[in-house]
Formats: sequence, structure tokens, C-alpha cells
Amino acid sequence: MLARMQAAGLEGISGYPVEVQTYARQATPRFSVVGLPDAALREARDRVKAAILSSGYEFPAMEFTTNLTPARRRKDEGSAFDLPMALTILAAVEPSTVAPGRLERIAALGELTLGGETRPVRGALAAAETLAACDPPPELLLVPPANAEAAAFGCGGRVPVIEVDTLCQAVAILTGRAPADPVEVDVERILAAPAACDALDLRDVRGNDAAKNALEVAAAGAHDLLFVGPPGAGKTMLARRLPGLLPQLQLDEVLEVSRVHAIASGVDPERANSLVRRRPFRAPHHTASYASLVGGGSFPRPGEISLAHKGVLFLDELPEFSPRSLEALREPLEERRITVARSRGTMTFPAEFQLVAAMNPCPCGYLGVHSAGKALRCKCPPQAAERYQRRISGPLLDRIDLVARLQPVPPALLQAPPSQDEQVTSQAVARRVRQARAIQLERAGRLNARLDARALTRTLALTPAAKQVLLRAGERSLLSGRGLAKVQRVARTLADLDGQTKVDREHVARAVHLRAGERRAA
Repeated sequence: MLARMQAAGLEGISGYPVEVQTYARQATPRFSVVGLPDAALREARDRVKAAILSSGYEFPAMEFTTNLTPARRRKDEGSAFDLPMALTILAAVEPSTVAPGRLERIAALGELTLGGETRPVRGALAAAETLAACDPPPELLLVPPANAEAAAFGCGGRVPVIEVDTLCQAVAILTGRAPADPVEVDVERILAAPAACDALDLRDVRGNDAAKNALEVAAAGAHDLLFVGPPGAGKTMLARRLPGLLPQLQLDEVLEVSRVHAIASGVDPERANSLVRRRPFRAPHHTASYASLVGGGSFPRPGEISLAHKGVLFLDELPEFSPRSLEALREPLEERRITVARSRGTMTFPAEFQLVAAMNPCPCGYLGVHSAGKALRCKCPPQAAERYQRRISGPLLDRIDLVARLQPVPPALLQAPPSQDEQVTSQAVARRVRQARAIQLERAGRLNARLDARALTRTLALTPAAKQVLLRAGERSLLSGRGLAKVQRVARTLADLDGQTKVDREHVARAVHLRAGERRAA
């Protein structure tokens, strides 16, 4: 007897359809799994057999062969096939219990315990999307309860998603002895989820108004930003308040971000089995390995830069990161994706993150720092500051749009009560950011930092005075072609924040000043 059922495998952050086929015949007892299974899938034989027996069903002494098609693709998510394997075995040996013809139109995902309970699996969102896109799609999708919301979101209403706690419940649903109640997804609740870091208000950051302004500009145009300043000046405080200034994730963005987080290794189980409703804020330590930052492993998986997709990647103590890791940022900063090549495959992961970095001007942190109108003494040996700053290459600095230099905050200001000016709160800044972004999306369909050369030329609208300022700045600052384009993009964002259709000379001058922070830091 042959029984078939639909399932899905994972490759990178995407899924692909898999048909689980089980053939049973009277022969020497044996249970084999074919179709390039991984170690977890080879071990599924013992899990599935124990789950079937624990659930009160028979596992006769027969020869069972389970095939996962397409056989040419390696199956690296073996535990996700436990439930469909068990159901096809039951259909093959007990057709009166589970009809093979009925099973062919059903899909299932889930790991089984030895007692027959279902356990959540990784990548349910991507798998559900894949199954819903099949022609024709399955009539039902059975998943563990922890995967139900993500799977229902991925199916988008095209395939009913049914929660199953046990193998017995799955059999009861397929035979009509238990109700098949589809999981409902509340899209409005997902989109109305509170923004990340809501409790972190920009008003709580004292002093350094220029740095706050740079943060607002970065949020409005999705520009990358570098903070340079002494210890305790507020670099980290400012960076952690950026997600609260950004708009909520849209429906398609929730889907993209959730897919990446569900596939990536090393994320917590709660995040891996649910939807990511908030913009990610990833802050890897400077000792993080190259593979953990850009992705990798024997079979490539997303790293921190992909986990920050549609959110913020914060690199504190930027010069302390390994040069190899920093140089690996150059491609994703330009292409907004990262390609990881390994012996077992090459994967391209999304990496549309907003980079916010922080560094000291020198190892001791006080080079060029003033307090109470007086320069603080730098305690570094000669040439130490230059060596420290050379850890960040010129090509990487050239890819950063904005550089803000911070100074120590006077103690009197630190002890003062929070400002009552409602224009400096995160809520007010976020409102201005949303308005500026709406202008950009209506004008070009993308944010200013993502404009290519042709779109930038079409949307820039420089006044004659602004062109003169730009030419003089280019000649005086020796800007690269990339640097010149970044100044123009920032100037366009400044004009959008001011509600101006034309980019005037003050916008270009401010954009040059914001980028000149790089020169002062170096």
C-alpha cells in the first residue's frame, strides 16, 4: 500500500514543496527513509514508531520505505516531517482509519514526541507560504499550536490552518471525528502592535541637540549614521531610541522579517515560532564572529545583518570589531543583501538594515573633546589615535551617510528635569519622520537612502544656489563620487523634513556639515 501527503522543506529563508510518500509491504521488517535526509530525519524513524505505538495504533512488522520528493534536494529540517510521516504510515497500514485518497489533499508540519504530542518546528511561515502557492493548494494544513499563527499568516487565507496537539487529534480531524476549526489571523492586531523601545523617549537624552537632529534625519531617510564621542556622552542612548522613531512594519514587511527570524539559527524559540511585529534592533557585541555577523555555517543561515532586516543594526565600539567583519559590511550597505557561499550551497539573504555605529575618537576617548569650554587632555600615546581610527577603512566610512560628533553633557544639565518641549519627544519626531517618508514614497516609491543614480537625478531638484554650494563642497572636501551622491540624498531628506519641493543651499550646506563629521573624527 502506498500513501502520500504534502509537506514543505526549507532552503535558506525560503520553502519548497515536498511530497511525503510511504510504501508498506509484507517483507522482512525494516523502516528506511530516503530522499537525502539529514541526521534529524534519519532519527525520525524511532520517534515516529514510538509516537504511533504510544497513540494506541499498530506498527506491524512490515517493510516501510518513506521517500521525500524531490529526492535531489537535501532535507535539513528533518523533524518537521515527523507528523506527515506518521500519518502516511497509518494510511498505508490502516486505510480504514486514514483514507490514502483523503490524505493526498492534506498537508502537515510538525515534530512528534515519543508520546505522540506535536512540537513546533522552524520555518513554519516560509513553509506555509510555499504550500499556499501550490497549484492546487492543499485543502488543510495541520500544524502544532505554537506554529499556528505564523502558518495562518503565511497562508493568507488560501489554506485553512488547523492546530493539532497530538497525533490522535490529527487522525480524528482527518476522519471527521473531531472538528477542523481554522486558525484566524487578526491582521489589524499585528499591525497595531506597539513599536520597539516605546519606553525609550528621545526627551530623556540630555544635551547634544545636533546629534539628536542627525538621528531624526537618519530616521527620515533611512540613512546610515556614525556617532563619535567620549564615553558617557549618550551614543548608545541615542541609538537605542531610533526604532521608536521609525514607522510600524507593514504587512509585507512583517512577513519578510518573520521569515528571516524563523529560519535563522540561534534565535529564541518564542521568536522562531511567532510573528515579528516590531522593527528589529540588533546590537551584536564587538567580539562577535564573522559568521555570526554576516551568516554562515556548514549550511548557510542568516547572521545579525539579516536579523536586522527592515530594522536597525547597532555596532557599538566600531573599531573593536574585527577588520574582516567590518569589511564584510561593504556589500550589504550598498546592495542591501548578503550572499554567503559554503561547500553545501550558496544562499542570498536580505539585509536591508539601517546601520548605526558608535566609536570613541581615540582609545581613551577624549581626543578633541571639550568640557565647560576647555579641551580635555587625551591620555593616549603618540599615533595611538591614528592607529585606532585606521581600524575603520576609508571605503567603509565612505558608505556611511551621516557622522555626528558628541561632547560631554554638563552635570547641571544631567541633573535638570526632563524637557517639557513636546517637539523633542520621540512621538513628535516619529510624526515628522512619517510625514517625510510619506513624501519620499509618493515621489519615488522608495526612501531617499535607497535611491539609485537615475532616481536621485530625477528627484533631487537642486536650486542654482544649492548647485554652487555642492560644487564648492566637492572641490573643498574632495568627496568621492559615492560621497557626493550621499550628500545629495541627505540634502533631499532635509528638504523633505522642511516640506520643501526644492533642495536649497541651506539643505546642501547642512548635509555637507553632517558628513564632515567624518573628517573631524579622522
